[in-house]
Amino acid sequence: MADISNSTQEGLLNSLKKLAGTLIAIVNTRLELLSTDLEEGRERLISLLATIFVALFCLCFGLVLLAILIVVLFWDTHRMLVLMILTGLFLGAGTVLGIMALNALKAMPRMFAASLTELSKDQQEIL
Repeated sequence: MADISNSTQEGLLNSLKKLAGTLIAIVNTRLELLSTDLEEGRERLISLLATIFVALFCLCFGLVLLAILIVVLFWDTHRMLVLMILTGLFLGAGTVLGIMALNALKAMPRMFAASLTELSKDQQEIL
């Protein structure tokens, strides 16, 4: 009788150890996935910001030079009208681009989406 209860306890203890090991492995895998998601997001953000910064610098510099050229061309005839038109164009373009940037930010995928999906799958399997 004692042999049966000892083997049952050992079997239960081994099962609990295996369950704990499995849970630790699942948590470890999910943390690695989360870490990978974070690294990928950071790399994309840095690359995107650098590209945007260089593009904005070039565009702004080009637009300023274009505006100066147009004002110089119309200096003797309609310089005030040209300055007003160019100011309106720049403000309008800035507003439209700002709205487009906000819409793009709102449409970005959620951070850690893959990790959250895997965690909900794990939760459904456990329950």
